[in-house]
Amino acid sequence: MKKGGFLGIVLFLLLCLSVFFNLLFIVLLTYKGTKILLPESPYDEVVLFPGSKNSKIVVIPLTGTIGFSQTNPLGNSMVEDLKEAFLQAGADPDVKAVVVSVDSPGGEVTASDAIYHSLQTLAKKKPVIYYMNSMGASGAYYAACGASWIMCSPTTFTGSIGVIISTLNYRDLLGKIGLQAVIFKSGKFKDMLNPAREMTPEEKNYVQQLVMQTYDRFLHVVATSRHLDPETLRNGVADGRVLSGEDAYRDKLVDGLGYIEDAYNKAKELSGAKNASIVNYKAQFSFSRFFHLLSESTVPQIRIELPQGFRALEPGRLYLIPSILVP
Repeated sequence: MKKGGFLGIVLFLLLCLSVFFNLLFIVLLTYKGTKILLPESPYDEVVLFPGSKNSKIVVIPLTGTIGFSQTNPLGNSMVEDLKEAFLQAGADPDVKAVVVSVDSPGGEVTASDAIYHSLQTLAKKKPVIYYMNSMGASGAYYAACGASWIMCSPTTFTGSIGVIISTLNYRDLLGKIGLQAVIFKSGKFKDMLNPAREMTPEEKNYVQQLVMQTYDRFLHVVATSRHLDPETLRNGVADGRVLSGEDAYRDKLVDGLGYIEDAYNKAKELSGAKNASIVNYKAQFSFSRFFHLLSESTVPQIRIELPQGFRALEPGRLYLIPSILVP
């Protein structure tokens, strides 16, 4: 058989499959029993430790750099997926408490604030234990302030209460290769982070004001949730330093030290559900997710591995992230 004929058959079969699945999807949408396949709750439950059927502690993961476009174990949009998981746990009467299992260096300011707000809302309904594993720093600690109880290991890296914004300056490099940037702008601040020139003193002051404005909010969130004096924080551990879990406990940034099993026990204690089963959420099958994963596996990609956190930093964005992760 000629190569062209074989390719035509393959394309025809793919077209038939596409039509079939689209028709099936339309039928399912109009069928009364569709709720079984398209439930209101987007996540399935996987039992980690069995217990009472009508009493559950849900474990929800928060891993990696925090950002709206970051992927995570629950799906492809970290913030939206976490918000959906929190809503599902909050609406389920069998869920007595939630454990957020964290391993994150922090990330974008607004994304961290959105997670904090959602956790704060959930904590008004049922206990939320925020457990930080290897790292729960900066934006990840910001989000922790919305929980009912914060725990970590003695060796966890946490704290890093501070804000950072970065940019590059390659003016001298352009000069060496004979290139010059030409900018047309509507106002004097429109290109204030232009990497092809030095920033003016006025621009530096303006950016510093933006950083300090965000820092003041971060400081207020920590001081309010931890019942600490803002000025004591400002002149002490809230200077951007990374703390060990032991130091964080000493400075009252966390409520307890232990391991993830201790977080489960604390959730049972605070909820009064001593016999609760421990479950976690798993994203359900969806055609959009299936085709997204399929496209990722079939399209050739060239990946350049960089140090953790490096890829997340984009010039001009405000971040709640330890300085050791800034190139």
